[in-house]
Amino acid sequence: MKKSTITVVGLGAGDLDQLPYGIYRKLTQASHLFLRTKEHPVVTQLTAEGIAMESFDEVYEQHESFADVYADIVERLFTAAETEGNLVYAVPGHPLVAERTVQLLLEQGEARGVQIEIGGGQSFIDPLFARLQIDPIEGFSLLDGTALKAHEIAVGLHTIIAQVYDAFVASDVKLTLMEVLPDDYQVTVATAVGVAGQERIETVPLYELDRLDHFGNLSLVYVPPTKEERISYRQFSYLKEIVEILRSPDGCPWDREQTHQSIRKNLIEETYEVLETIDDEDPDAMCEELGDLLMQIMLHSQMAAEEGYFTVDDVVAGLNEKLVRRHPHVFGEKSADDATEALANWQEIKAQEKAAKGIDVDNQSHLAGIPRDLPALMYAYKLQKKAAQIGFDWDDVADVYGKVEEEYRELREASEGERAGELGDLLFAVVNLARFLKLDPEEALAMTNKKFKRRFSYIEAKLKEAGRSFDETDLQEMDKWWEEAKHHERGGDGK
Repeated sequence: MKKSTITVVGLGAGDLDQLPYGIYRKLTQASHLFLRTKEHPVVTQLTAEGIAMESFDEVYEQHESFADVYADIVERLFTAAETEGNLVYAVPGHPLVAERTVQLLLEQGEARGVQIEIGGGQSFIDPLFARLQIDPIEGFSLLDGTALKAHEIAVGLHTIIAQVYDAFVASDVKLTLMEVLPDDYQVTVATAVGVAGQERIETVPLYELDRLDHFGNLSLVYVPPTKEERISYRQFSYLKEIVEILRSPDGCPWDREQTHQSIRKNLIEETYEVLETIDDEDPDAMCEELGDLLMQIMLHSQMAAEEGYFTVDDVVAGLNEKLVRRHPHVFGEKSADDATEALANWQEIKAQEKAAKGIDVDNQSHLAGIPRDLPALMYAYKLQKKAAQIGFDWDDVADVYGKVEEEYRELREASEGERAGELGDLLFAVVNLARFLKLDPEEALAMTNKKFKRRFSYIEAKLKEAGRSFDETDLQEMDKWWEEAKHHERGGDGK
């Protein structure tokens, strides 16, 4: 049985005079001619010649997303081919340029028993390059305005955004571009390029993009390339380039001399500076300090790249892969109705990963997996949590209070040589108490540190008001001011 055939042709970017004669013959001789849209100069002229055709414009009104529109059009075309035999399907421009319905036809044709033939046509890209005097060898990107994502935009390339059918799509395009470009960046909107009497080309600031009145099926947005620093500074690729330059023979002498070990402490310091901004609820400072922390990651990655071990792209790839793999309830077929189930999925997958690496989890210590360079307070907390998971724990918080009191007595009775060990035991017991009270000991101590610093600053302020120094006061007076500071913190009620 002979397959039905759908022949796809392009209506080009202009009017009938620009249409190749072979395409014109296919259109005029087709027994069944279908159009994705009749909103095209060629269609108007074919209608005047009495050519019968059927468009899918009404399908756009029946769906809320373009994906559904395209799927419906393709289904209707297959149904028509199966019932009516061979047909011609005409689309604006070239069939293989920015035409999702054509891609769907090619993907599904064989399974549906329908042969798909591409009959050619002129793309809108050619007249656009000519009209805007763009040399494509400089590099260009062609993107879909109905599904535009900020990460797709390469600021160093000529960028053409097609499928900008109306002001709503234009508004989405504008907002997406604003994630990458300044609001006043100059962009060009081109409609019906090369069509006499219909061509409209306007260059406007980005913030005015969706205010123009000539969007339609033949509209697109052109974004010129740039090397402006204010834009380049927002690109991750530029950060990679800067760090590579800093470490190069012509870069910074200090940066060139550093090793993983020499800047090891910087990673810890920058992490704590980020934590400080979180505690201070200072988003501007947090933004800056996160940048400093990222710089440490970039430096370590660049050093590893120079040694041939890995690059920052490998770091990103590994992280992306891990995030997808450990969230099957988001990216896979598993489900998680709450945080507990999500964490259970995470732990199960971690165990599978260890097994895949040849780590014998069954013969591994239950206390394994805690980073050895954690601060001692945090390390103790994690040790106790892991031990508690297998039942090595107190039954009641009263027992924990009793243990704290016991360790306190032992410290008071300890000899000079025993004090360090007994103090450690007391601290360990206090961490246990914090865990039972569902408090983070590190955070609790940090709060007290801040409180001490605040009250001590009050004492300093009082001395400064009096024009005196610490040598000119005593503990009794300082204790009085300390109590005053406590009184002010508690709202003056003295409690």
